Amino acid sequence: MFSVPARREVLEAMHASLAGVPGNASSAHARGREASAALQRARGEVARLLGASPGEIVFTSGGTESDNLAILGLVRPGDHVITSAG
Repeated sequence: MFSVPARREVLEAMHASLAGVPGNASSAHARGREASAALQRARGEVARLLGASPGEIVFTSGGTESDNLAILGLVRPGDHVITSAG
């Protein structure tokens, strides 16, 4: 496993987001709506960069969640999944 340092632009965008919108994007209150709007803007920006639609962009909390989403998104009833450690 290796780690790649984040670009300065990424760190600046993350800092601005984390410092500026403390709400939970799933909440109905004002800060939650602000966070939801920021999340939707980010989804749109990523979609444009990738030539995708915003509905195709899914943000996850980390690598394991992303791996599971990718694998389980491809598995159909009756399929067998074989993985290896590392």
